Amino acid sequence: MAEDLCFLNKDTLVIKAPKKTPLLLRLVVLLLAMICGLYICLICLKQSSHSSKIKFLKFLVIKQPCEASKIKASETPHEHFPRPDTFSREECECNPVRFFAIFSMQRSGSGWFETLLNSHINVSSNGEIFGSKERRNNASMIIQTLDKVYNLDWLTSASKNECSAAIGFKWMLNQGVMNHHKEIVKYFNRRGVSAIFLFRRNLLRRMVSLLANSYDSRAKLLNGTHKSHVHSSKEAQVLAKYKPVINTTLLIRNLTRDDKTTKKALQDFKSTRHILLYYEDVVVNRTKLVDVLEFLRLPYRNLTSNQVKIHSGPLAKQIDNWDDVQKALNGTSYESFLHEDYQL
Repeated sequence: MAEDLCFLNKDTLVIKAPKKTPLLLRLVVLLLAMICGLYICLICLKQSSHSSKIKFLKFLVIKQPCEASKIKASETPHEHFPRPDTFSREECECNPVRFFAIFSMQRSGSGWFETLLNSHINVSSNGEIFGSKERRNNASMIIQTLDKVYNLDWLTSASKNECSAAIGFKWMLNQGVMNHHKEIVKYFNRRGVSAIFLFRRNLLRRMVSLLANSYDSRAKLLNGTHKSHVHSSKEAQVLAKYKPVINTTLLIRNLTRDDKTTKKALQDFKSTRHILLYYEDVVVNRTKLVDVLEFLRLPYRNLTSNQVKIHSGPLAKQIDNWDDVQKALNGTSYESFLHEDYQL
């Protein structure tokens, strides 16, 4: 009986209880699982950080500054890519802009000349912005105004806004130019501003225009309205009827003063990039305007103006005391003013 208990039939399946896993082995497996999880998390974080850097780099590439066109190295300082605060240049953001200023004296044809420039589709010349004394009280105010103009934030009817290729204004020599020429020259050279000097050869004709304009500012010959510039031959004829009397006692002194002023301006601004034009030359030879377009690196366009010249006849018919003026200028360095003439 005992033997039957000790031996099992060979067909009987004996199932043994599994051995228990040691605690140490369980801890090792758990530790490995934690390490693997931590490693996977680090990989994910690294990939996420790399992706953010790529996006950031793409953003920087898009905002890179515009490149200057293929020009001479000496011309590079005169090409600009302003970013105005008042509007967006949109598709013209990377179109280069040239900065300029037209230096002249009253009644020297600067108003007519500026309308010619503004007839170009890519030019914005903003008029006589320093006519206001507040803007030229000191050098700081002048610089502040210039910054606003050349940042394209000086908005006038002449503004072409986003697609301007040349931006500027006209500046009379008696509007702070001569008093603050050192600061202005320094600014022009630093910012790459080009100067266009427009003067009259015949200062006697300029004097006639000054006196006639001054008279009309009081008399208002055109239906009670004063006009410095006209757009019809009829209006021009009305204004041209007035013949001023020139003070021959002060004539030589005044002509000398004006002559010295123009020469000093050219001397003061000789270090700037500039071009010199004379009104009479532009009147008789319109190819001078091509020189201006080339100076500003602008494509050629046929420039036009609706202004009509007021005093177009011989000087002898425009001055009331012509005989006295002749006597005063004969034998002087200004005698040629009596004879120099031109026709439109």
